[in-house]
Amino acid sequence: MKQIDQNINSNKNLKKIDSNAILILQNGKFFKGHGLGYEGTATGEVCFNTSITGYQEIISDPSYAEQIINFTFPHIGNVGTNMEDHESDKIWTKGVIINTEITDPSNYRSLRHLDLWLKKNKIVGITGIDTRSLTSLIRDKGAPKGTISFFKKPKFNIKKLLKNTQEWSGLKNLDLAEQVTTTTNYVWHDYKTWKKGDGFIKNKKKTIHVVAIDYGIKKNILRYFSDFNCKVTIVSCKTTANEIIKLKPNGIFLSNGPGDPAATGKYAIPIIKKLIKNNFPVFGICLGHQILALTLGAKTKKMGLGHRGANHPVKNLIKGNVEITSQNHGFEIIKKSLPKNVQVTHQSLFDNCIEGIRLKNKPVFSVQYHPESNPGPQDSVYLFEEFVRSMKKNAKKKRS
Repeated sequence: MKQIDQNINSNKNLKKIDSNAILILQNGKFFKGHGLGYEGTATGEVCFNTSITGYQEIISDPSYAEQIINFTFPHIGNVGTNMEDHESDKIWTKGVIINTEITDPSNYRSLRHLDLWLKKNKIVGITGIDTRSLTSLIRDKGAPKGTISFFKKPKFNIKKLLKNTQEWSGLKNLDLAEQVTTTTNYVWHDYKTWKKGDGFIKNKKKTIHVVAIDYGIKKNILRYFSDFNCKVTIVSCKTTANEIIKLKPNGIFLSNGPGDPAATGKYAIPIIKKLIKNNFPVFGICLGHQILALTLGAKTKKMGLGHRGANHPVKNLIKGNVEITSQNHGFEIIKKSLPKNVQVTHQSLFDNCIEGIRLKNKPVFSVQYHPESNPGPQDSVYLFEEFVRSMKKNAKKKRS
């Protein structure tokens, strides 16, 4: 398919849209292509992900709520989809953009074509557009608001689509954790990380109890806790500190999730403050990392384009080594806002943004990236082990 991009403000917008799908950005630029997945219209923040594997895990990550994912790798869909690689029971991603039309899947685990999987999960997609051009635009100008519209018998009103795109609120000041969190507290069913030949097997030895506050938690985080013999109770993001304390955990986990940490922090900060005061070890990932920083007195801000991919180099400032990490975040901690009792432990080698912090006088730490991978490298799994050690070490501390 010929790859075309146009601008609504040029006379080209008078030409008939002869494709069945369109992507329009907030600046009036639009791309014509071929629709896939669910027929409909979806608006969100357009971001790009550089991973070459794991598209099912990426799309099913709740952290992508209200976002449209532009995949930079051209061969998306070539291994189909399965029942094992979901990171969430409900798919929150708004839309997907891929370069090349999907070929028939070739993988022994494949159960369903990506196009059919997207349709089943009501995700609007577009293919056949110049994803390199779009990626360059995002890189240079930041992640824009955008809308994908796909109908087999298209009648696109691009001026109306542009108006709706521009009027969308964007992610800043948006609390999305409240939307994606669990509605009922539950205990994880103990499955460990997937192993070839075995699939998912259950952990039968539970020596540590973790309470995970769900801001949009990924299943592979829970699986890693099972790998380290933990019982995990998942609670909604507005569960009070007193309710969590009654569960008698050995430690508190602050999960990943979507949206603006400052918006979620309005109710999350008082909860976490009380848990820290009660001497619980705390470990946070992604949004949990940002909310922990806010709890400790720092501030956060929206990034221009964010970090999304499975090949991001991060320097461990404690050990001096470099970890290749999986990342997905559009907000970051403002370094100058960190109080003196907080130490920066990890730093991005792409743009020097803060990738890890710890409280100097308590077993409280977090990282911006995803040590649980899925997809991505496993360089940072040691962080789960460190958290388990801190829980065992502090198990007998007095709780007020």
